[in-house]
Amino acid sequence: HTYKFDVKMTCTGCSGAITRVLEKAKADGVTSYDVNLEKQEVLVYGTIPYEEVLAKIKKTGKEV
Repeated sequence: HTYKFDVKMTCTGCSGAITRVLEKAKADGVTSYDVNLEKQEVLVYGTIPYEEVLAKIKKTGKEV
């Protein structure tokens, strides 16, 4: 699956938080991801259900 999320990120700290969460999610079925600070979007690839990825990203406190 490929999922695209529009995430409100203002700095590298924001994108770093998303990166850390997705890195941990590799154990749950995320195969790869791309966090783009300029475009304010996160692309996630893997077998993990959409809702799980969304919940993990929301845990960072960022607006999705």
